[in-house]
Parts: sequence; C-alpha cells; structure tokens
Amino acid sequence: MPEPTPIRHSQKHSDGTYLLLSSCKDGNPMLRDWLGDWVGTFLGHKGAVWCARLSGGDAARAVSGSADFSAKVWDTYTGECVQTISHGHIVRSVAIDRAGSKIITGGNERILRLFDLAASPSTETASVFKRDGETSHETPIRSIVQSWDDENIIATAEDRAVHWWDARSLECVHTMSFDEPIVSMDRTCGSFGEYLAIASGHDALFVDLKSRNVVRKHTLEINPSSVSLHPVNGERFVAGCVDDEWVRVYDTQGEQLDLHKGHHGPVHCVSYTPDGEVAASGSEDGTIRLWQNIPGTKYGLWA
Repeated sequence: MPEPTPIRHSQKHSDGTYLLLSSCKDGNPMLRDWLGDWVGTFLGHKGAVWCARLSGGDAARAVSGSADFSAKVWDTYTGECVQTISHGHIVRSVAIDRAGSKIITGGNERILRLFDLAASPSTETASVFKRDGETSHETPIRSIVQSWDDENIIATAEDRAVHWWDARSLECVHTMSFDEPIVSMDRTCGSFGEYLAIASGHDALFVDLKSRNVVRKHTLEINPSSVSLHPVNGERFVAGCVDDEWVRVYDTQGEQLDLHKGHHGPVHCVSYTPDGEVAASGSEDGTIRLWQNIPGTKYGLWA
C-alpha cells in the first residue's frame, strides 16, 4: 500500500515565517515552525494519518484524514480537535479552504465530499461531487488539492487520471489521463502562476492549473515518489524516490543539479518551503530533513 504524504507548509506569514505540518503512520500529525522546531502534536486518531493540511492566512485550522475512517479538524493554537467526521472507509486525502470553513475529503469510499464546518458536518449532509450522476471516482481517491481561489477541486484516484471539479456545481469539468499510475500530486504557486506538480511513472509533470495544459514534462532516471517545484520562479524542482534514500534537485531541462544524502529509508515526500529557501523531505526512516536550496546561504539554522 502506498505511504502517507507527510509534509505540508502554510503560506508565508507577514514576518516571513511559516509552519510545517507532517503526518505519519503513527497517527499523530505534528506541527513545526519554519526552523523545524516542534510546536505541537495533534492527538486523537486511532490509525495512520494519510494526509494533513493547513488553512490559509494564519493557519488557524488543520484537517487530517486517517485509516481510522475519520477526518478531524484541529485548532492549531490549542491543539484541540474541534470536529470529527466519520466516514465509511479510509480517508486518504483532505483539503481545506483558505478561510478554514470548508473541507474536502476522499479515500477508499471513492467519494469526493465537501463539508461546511459551520453546519454540523456529516457524510449524510455533505455535498457530493458526482460524475455522470454516479459516484465521484471508480477507484480509491489518492490526492486532493484546491485552487487558490477555492473555485476548483483537483483530485487523483487509482484510475491514472486527474479530475478537475467545479466547487459550486460539484461537477467534473475536465479529465487528464496518464499512461502510468499517478503516485503524487500537489499544488505550487509562484510568479509563474499556479501549477500542479505530478509524479507518474518515470515522469515529473507540471500542469497549469487554470489552462489545464502540461507546461513541462521531464522523464527521469528514477521513478519519483513526489516532486515539488521551486515556488519563486520555478527554475528548479526537487524529487524523492522510494527505490533509494536520496533527494534529487533538477533544473528546468531535467538535468540533475544536486543530490542530497542523509535519509536511511525510502523518501516518500518532498516539498519546498513557501519562500523556496529550503526543501523538506519525509522518509520511511521516520525523519523529516531540511535541505538548503543554495548551500551556504545565511538563513534560519544556517546563519
């Protein structure tokens, strides 16, 4: 079974700092500051946490999806669980809007649901995204991201396709098919716009979220488990791999620029920080490592 996708960052705050949220098989999502220092642990899940995300702005809310058949909403200031939404099967992916008022869940039920947190949310009262009048997906849902304007929901399942959903009509408005299974998908915003970063087979793909066009496609020598595009100008991307313990950095031509060694297990997730100064990687070895984008630069712990 694929591993959890464990690392998410908040948007950058006015003072230049940000937060990091990780999830793991131990069932305990952890919140850390921009230097990697522990802030708190969200306790309450009874199974592996497959995904966790932070709301926009001051990141006052977090949402997590778990193998215990539930999604939980957390107050990031107190660490308390403010809502638990039971599901009929494993919740594999979650998303939360910028205001922290609505969440989207998906997983082994193959149903993409939208919950209004102000309306006593449950699976019975949730809005369900449907395609051709049927359930959302024919296979378990793997990844969910939400556009910056909260108007589009993008989801992947085990059907080798990315589906764009309209958040208002709850209808599927576009489907992009792939030759290989989609291992991971995430969203990156920068001066270049808003892209999806997708790992599929040997390919790292970057798709314009609005136009739905593939902007770049790089066929790598590895099978990437996760890819993340540099958020400032998109001049490089980082990739993890479960076939070895290394983190690789590539340029816009797909040429390898750097190789980071330090993990002692497969690398399941990589993610650039909002300012692009650091790339975070999560591994089977139970650690998150932070790698400088430009080694030697004065920044945080590297002052």
